[in-house]
Formats: sequence, C-alpha cells, structure tokens
Amino acid sequence: MLVRDIVDAETTHIVDQTMTPPDHPDIFAHRHIGPDAAEARAMLEVIGHESVENFIDAVVPAGIRQGSPSNLPQALSEVKALARLRKIAEQNQQTRSFLGMGYHDCIVPAVIQRNLLENPGWYTQYTPYQSEISQGRLEALLNFQTMVCDLTGLEIANASLLDEATACAEAMTMCHALKGNSRRNVFLAAPDCHPQNLEVLRTRAKPLGIEVRVGDLAFDETVFGVLLQYPATDGAVTDPSTVITSAHEAGTMVVMATDLLALTLLKPPGELGADVAVGSAQRFGVPLGYGGPHAAFFATHNEFKRKIPGRIVGMSKDSRGKPALRLSIQTREQHIRRDKATSNICTAQALLASMSGMYACYHGPEGLRQIAARVHGLTRLLVAGLERLGHKVHHGSFFDTLHVQHSFQSAVDMVKIAEAYRMNLRILDNHGVGVALDEKTTETDIAELLQVFNEGRDVPFKLDDLAISEALPTHLRRESEFLNHEVFLKHHSETELMRYLKRLESRDLSLAHSMIPLGSCTMKLNSAAEMIPVSWTQFTGLHPFAPLKQTRGYQQLFTDLEKWLGEITGFAGISLQPNAGSQGEYAGLLVIRAYHENRGETERNVCLIPTSAHGTNPASAVMSGLRVVPVKCNGGGDIDLADLRAKATEYADALAAMMITYPSTHGVFEESIGEICETVHAAGGQVYLDGANLNAMVGLARPGELGADVCHINLHKTFCIPHGGGGPGMGPIGVAEHLVDYLPDHPVVNLGGENPIGPISAAPWGSASILPISWMYIAMMGAEGLRTATVHAILNANYVAQRLESYYPVLYKGANDLVAHECILDLRQFKKVTVEDVAKRLMDFGFHAPTISWPVTGTMMVEPTESESKEELDRFCEAMIAIRTEIEAVESSTADAADNTLKNAPHTTDMVASNKWIHGYSREQAAFPAAWLREFKFWPAVGRIDNAWGDRNLVCSCTGMGAFRDDQQPGKPQLN
Repeated sequence: MLVRDIVDAETTHIVDQTMTPPDHPDIFAHRHIGPDAAEARAMLEVIGHESVENFIDAVVPAGIRQGSPSNLPQALSEVKALARLRKIAEQNQQTRSFLGMGYHDCIVPAVIQRNLLENPGWYTQYTPYQSEISQGRLEALLNFQTMVCDLTGLEIANASLLDEATACAEAMTMCHALKGNSRRNVFLAAPDCHPQNLEVLRTRAKPLGIEVRVGDLAFDETVFGVLLQYPATDGAVTDPSTVITSAHEAGTMVVMATDLLALTLLKPPGELGADVAVGSAQRFGVPLGYGGPHAAFFATHNEFKRKIPGRIVGMSKDSRGKPALRLSIQTREQHIRRDKATSNICTAQALLASMSGMYACYHGPEGLRQIAARVHGLTRLLVAGLERLGHKVHHGSFFDTLHVQHSFQSAVDMVKIAEAYRMNLRILDNHGVGVALDEKTTETDIAELLQVFNEGRDVPFKLDDLAISEALPTHLRRESEFLNHEVFLKHHSETELMRYLKRLESRDLSLAHSMIPLGSCTMKLNSAAEMIPVSWTQFTGLHPFAPLKQTRGYQQLFTDLEKWLGEITGFAGISLQPNAGSQGEYAGLLVIRAYHENRGETERNVCLIPTSAHGTNPASAVMSGLRVVPVKCNGGGDIDLADLRAKATEYADALAAMMITYPSTHGVFEESIGEICETVHAAGGQVYLDGANLNAMVGLARPGELGADVCHINLHKTFCIPHGGGGPGMGPIGVAEHLVDYLPDHPVVNLGGENPIGPISAAPWGSASILPISWMYIAMMGAEGLRTATVHAILNANYVAQRLESYYPVLYKGANDLVAHECILDLRQFKKVTVEDVAKRLMDFGFHAPTISWPVTGTMMVEPTESESKEELDRFCEAMIAIRTEIEAVESSTADAADNTLKNAPHTTDMVASNKWIHGYSREQAAFPAAWLREFKFWPAVGRIDNAWGDRNLVCSCTGMGAFRDDQQPGKPQLN
C-alpha cells in the first residue's frame, strides 16, 4: 500500500495503527535508469515491440542467455547502503603509518576536495579527445606537466601514468626501444629501490625477454638502462653522479624514481644527468586511499618526445589563430601502434593529476619549500632524539625517511611496540626499521615516536633540548628555481583558487551538462550516493602496506566485490589489482601465458585478434610476449568463422589465446560466440573476452558461461566509477577455475595463489579507494536492478538507431535487425562534409560527439547508456537530424562548401558577439540552431583546433595559460 493511501491529510488525519509501514518508495534503480515506464513503452513502440521481454528476446540470442538469475543480495536504498558501507568502513583502523615506500599521508586542501574531487563537473568528464570542449581540464593537466618538468629538471612530461611502479616499467620499455637490441638486453636496478617497483619491473620484463638484474651496478655492452631510487627506499640520499656518468659512458640510459616534495630541496634528476624521471605525485594533495588512485609522472628529454608513453597535453591554435590546448602528437595513446606498441596505456589518472597540479598552484613554490622544509626539519629532530637515546641511524643524509637500528630490540619487537601506540613502522631487516614522516606529522608524533623507541618509557629530555644537524649534502641541495609561472603564483588564497577551478570547469563539457554518447565508453550516471564514500577517512587514510588486521573493512569490501563480480560474470576467481582496463588486459594475458608455461607448453605464443579490435588488444598481446595474428571480419562485422578456423588450424601448435570483444566491437551480439570459443579451445588456446561492452550483458549473459576463460571488467564503465577526464579506472579480471592460481600476487602483501604472475600494479588491490563506488552501485541496484539497467541500455541504443536510421544508415545490425547497446552511424556517403565536421557541430548543440572513425573510418559509434531519459535521447536525435539538414545544404551546394555552419564549427561567444560577421549564415543559426539552447547554452571555449600545427610546434609546458590574455597576438602563443 502506498503512503498516500495510509494518510489523508485533508480528511481524518488518522493513520491505521495496525498496518505495517511500507518500505521507503525511493528505489535507487529508478534514479539510475533514465526512462520511466511510460517512456520505455513509447520507445518500444518506435522500435516495433510490444514488451521489454519480447524486445530482449529479439536482441539477445537465446544461446547466450545466462541459465539462472544472478544470486546477489537484495537491493538497498541509498540510505541503507551508505549505512551498511559505513559499518564496513569502520572496521578499518585509523593508524598513523610511517611506512613510506612511495606513499605518504598529506593534507588535501578543502578547496580542492570540495571543488574538484567531489565535483561532477570535474569527475564526470570524458578523456579530452574533443579538445574544443575540454580546455579546462587540459589546462589543469598542462599545469601538472609543467610542475613535473620544473621539479624534475627535464624538458617534457606526460599528463600522468597509473602508478610509480608501472611508470618505472614504462621507462624500462622506452629505454629498451631506444637502446636495446639482441646484445643490449639487461636492465639494472639498484637494490634500494622500492620493492613494488622492482617486482613490477620483473613482471613486465619477463614476457619481453628483458633481463632485470638487481644489485651491483656494473655497466657493460649488454646493459641498456638502469633504475635508481632518489631518495632510496630506506631514506638514504646519495650522490648518483658517478653512477650516471659511468652509465652514459657505457651507452646506458638512466631512470630515476624520485619524490616531488624532496625535489623542492634536492638537486633534480635532470641536473644530475638522468634521462628519465618517474614517480608518484600522490603526496601533492591526494589521499593515501589504500594504494590509489594516484597520478604517476614521467619526464624525459625533448629528443625522446615521440617515444614517451601515455598522453601529452600541448599547445596549438584554433581557427582564428588563438592559443588552444589539445592532446599532442600520437604519443597521446601509444596503443594506436597496435602490434608495434611499446605500451598499452589507455587510461591515465587525469583527475588525480589535476588535484596534484592544483595543490602546487595553491601552495606555490615557496609554500612547497616550506612544507618540505618542515617535514625535513621534523625528521632531523627525530634523528637527534634517536641518537640521544643511543640508537643508530644508518644514513647521515636523508630527506624524510630513516633507517633506524634499535640498540638491542629486534625490528619485529619494535613494530609491536609501535602498534601499541597505533603507529606502523616498516621492517627493513632483523634489527632495522624504517620511519617515514610526511606533511601530517607533528611534534607530538615525534615525541611519541621517541617514546616508542624508548620502549614505552618517557624520554629523559625535551625536544627543545635537542641539537639538530644538517642532513643534506651541500652539493645535492637545490639551487635552481621552479614553478615561477604565473599560474603557480597567483592562486594562493582560497577565493582565487575556487574561482580558478570554476573557470576551468566552465570550459569543459561533462555529464553535468548533457549526455556523452560515446560508443564503447559507457558514460553512465556516477551517482552522488556512490561517490560519497570516496571521501570517508576510513577509506582515504590507509597506507596500502598497513597490516591486514588494520584493514578488515577493506578486506570485507574486496570479498563482497569479488563474490558479486564472480556471480555476475560467471568466473571462479577475481583479481582487483589491475588499475585500468589496459592493465586488466595485460594481467589476463599473462595469466594465460603462465597457464601454458606451467603445463610445459612454452611454445604457445600466438594470439588471434579480430581486425576490428580496440588497439589496446594487440598492444597488450605484444607486451605479454605474444605474436599477433589477425582474424578477418565479414561484411556484417562479425568474426569470419572460416578465417578463424583456418588460423586456428594453422597455428594449432602455437596458439595461446584469442582476444574477442563481446558484444562485438561493431555493437552486435554475435550468435557464433560459442563456436568461436570451441574452435579456440580445440586448438589448445584460451579465450580472452574484452569486457569493454559488459554493459550489455550484466544480468542477461555471463562471459564465463559463453566459454571465455578470462575477462577484464571495466569498473569505470559498467560499474559506475567515473572517468574523471581520462582516469581513474579499474580493470579487475575474472578467470575460470583452472586459472585461479595464476592471478597476480604482490611482494609486500601476500595475496595467495600457487603460481602467481607477479604484480602488475604498485598496490596490492590497485586503486582501492574507488572500489566503494562499484560496491555501492551493485548493493543499491541488486540483481533485478542490474538486469533492468542492461535492458534499458540496449533499449536506448535501439531507439536512437531507429530514430536516426533514415538520416544516417546504421552500419551493422544483429539478429532481427537490432543492435546491442551501441550503434554505428555511417557518414561515409557525404562528399563535402566529414565526420569530424559533424562532431564539431554537435558542440554548438551542447553535445559531446560520439566516438568517431572507430572501428570504421567515417562513422560515429553511439552509446547512450541506460541513465539517459527519452527526453535527452530525443534532444540528441533532433540535433543529429538538424545537422543532417545542414549537411544536405552543403552537399547540394545550397550552402557554401567552405563557409558553412559545419566547417566553421564550433562557434564561440566571441565569434558570435564580434562586431564583424562575415559568414553567409546568421549568428542565430551558428549559436542557437535548436530551441532548447535559448534556455541553456554550453559555449565551447575555443574554435576548431589546428592539430597539425600543434604537432609541428610542440609546446608541452606553459606560463599558466597567460597566452589567453586579451592582448595576445593571434597565431603567436607566448609560451615557454
């Protein structure tokens, strides 16, 4: 019975006390799914089906439907889910961790947390491939790159990588691409590097045939690169100049893993002669989060700019010659090199890089120096106290981390004493412990640490009595200036930074403005209830290497997610470690390789991949040491079964795996999926299912029941972790029973498994602090809600396809003339208008373009997601129909072939408001081509950007966008 049936406020005001109160009517699935029942019926009528179930039976082949409903807990309301998760979070112990190892607690400025991290105008943005409507976050990333270049003393930096350990591995493979050959195949690493860095190096090196040697740094003609940690994992600060000189004399490249805060006081790697500097920007205003997400950095010399992995933000100019930002050169996604790739990077950490860059803007160079000096000063104070107590500090030169030997207690005993004070120390050897201080450390902490080292007794002196000694060698102290660009000097008040963040936000189109209908990218709702726990200190305040007994809440969260994801996908084992979809692909392929090797079938090194596959597939295969063999697709977009059978027979003795995306890259459910899996298995291979399109399967079909052996799960797509402007992401993998023992392990936290592949991420559970988002989504949706979401994702896509079919042919369809959760619109018939013209014109209508020219050149792949209402879908369709009319005007020569709304799009405010209007169409037609735009209009910040000019004139650091001043001369960006 409804509440309105229980209480009639206008009559008796009497409630029947014998009735059972109903559940709260606010069901989360109704909030997440856009169309209501009436809208769904209207869309079904357009498509030509009477009911949802009849429609789904027509779309999804009966042979792939899951045998039983998903066994998940009953859906919870937002309030109940948050309460339950709060109880789980409270099981985590808030302990002061002095463990270091590349992770340091820090103060997240409230202005950044509130206006950036917790702001959907920042965290719901897509990767900035459409630069004209991404200028805000591109500027934030340019600030990050500039910060990294300045602090490392190198000329060029990328816009972030996944974590420090994988950045080390990316540096190794770049050095190998530049210097490696059949003779030079050894990569050296200093033994005092962080252990996770060393182990990820080993994992990444093995399939490539690279030999990693940890120990003596002896250079000869076999060595192509070396990794140094600066400062070392135990805190030592030593002069690497002699090692660097020796390396260069031997033709070896030098990579330095370093600490940005330390570099405000220490001579930077570039000045010391390093070729590459990598590390984590976490301590610049990003919480520990039990390991992530955090933005790693990668800096090098300009001469290596076309080999640097990941994305690079650079300066170009727009159609009027004004400065504009874009992702520069083809390094923005190295996976486009496919089977020639040296990296499969497809997810950066844009949101976290923006946070770190804004931390530098907020504090400025002097503020950062003061923070570093304070941390260093407290460390020196601690040393003075330890030595006064009679203990040995192993290194006389340090920044914030110490290697301490107690005068007679073992390291294990010292750790136990510290735990009684709710402190975590690191065991370095039998008698040595590590103590790493950070921005949150206070003098009270120093006093308590000294009491711990005095075995719980009061110390016989006061801190004011201690004599502090210098701890940085004069020749290693930084003398060069940094962060003198305007952007780092003018935003030190909260008012200024708040307004700066708002200005940048206003230049970016996000889900807060309109739908982002990207094919294969699933830009669905990231609900506020899902996002709230990301800021809870019980999740943000834990060090990734804290003792497991202190992290029982996280362990419960992981257990729940592994169980739920296993039930949803039909797999026996789940690893949550991969912190991006690309990492999931890589981990899954390594698991397959390990399985074959353990069975003595080391000759299996061929990976079959359809020609339509996403570029990360062949890139991941190459990184895994596999040989890529393409499989043809037929005219309908499906895998060519005859070609598959022929390739499986030809490579039967060498076949390791086949990678397949399901539903297909072309947006249809291939009915032959079972036969495909059987063909691969019969030839001795394993089937890797790319989970990019899992959004069309949840609750309807399970990858594990289709015959797949491995599948990666994009939590940042199907399970609602936001894209954050190009990261964070999470790409856990599910595996069949026979592969469970090969799942990733970790050198610091034992994850079990008989034959683990080794770590593929720096932290044991990847970016753990964003996993509560997916936990909340599944808990609030329940089995039926998840299934309904999938149904509506497919319904919305078919509605858009049906509405636009007569204007833009739908290139591929499945059974019964229907598509899956996305459709490909064919624009190749136009002679004078390109798909890029349409993408830019959509900006004038307030929309982000669908995915263009992939997987087929000259097409648009549209995925509306289940979160969009019929009203929003109609708005998009009406925009596309209006654009079709404009195309016809150009194609028929009614409109000028060069001067028209499409070729000149997007139109900015200053274009439309200019006193001079030279175009053959009206200002109104340019800026307000649809009625709804008069109620709300998103204005692109710049005109169409000249990509070629930007590549020819590469500029990847800035003066804080001072080039946007009104007095800037068009066409001549005044940048460094």
